[in-house]
Amino acid sequence: MTEFLKNPTEMIVLLVDDNKADMRLTEEVLKQGKIKKKIFKAQNGEEALDFLYKKGEYKNAPCPDLILLDLNMPRKNGFEVLEHVKNDGELKKIPVVILSTSNNEPDVEKCYKLSANCYLVKPVHLDQFFDMIQALETFWLHFVRFPQI
Repeated sequence: MTEFLKNPTEMIVLLVDDNKADMRLTEEVLKQGKIKKKIFKAQNGEEALDFLYKKGEYKNAPCPDLILLDLNMPRKNGFEVLEHVKNDGELKKIPVVILSTSNNEPDVEKCYKLSANCYLVKPVHLDQFFDMIQALETFWLHFVRFPQI
């Protein structure tokens, strides 16, 4: 099922979130999944764009197979990152899943207008968060066919 990944034995995930606790939790749940993942982290939008454009300390960064993106972050927010990614000819093929605490309808609409691939609201209960991340892996990492990047 994973033959469409660049490396079918390992998926590269860029996790972008300024909340260290959420980032740690998401990373731990992802690591428990069935597909081996190499998880890279950015704590704000500027770091995420530096990673994606291989700037500074990220000059050797791999191209991610999936981006998990928070919205409300310092420097550049998730909307700005999403817009950069989806307007870049090379990056726009990377699936971007919004993973936010915002359940605000204008935020959801704006993300889809900016071509987000999916919008998920972070549950407040740990077991629901765990279930959501597992479902995310099942869907995006097992069933979705990724383009050749």
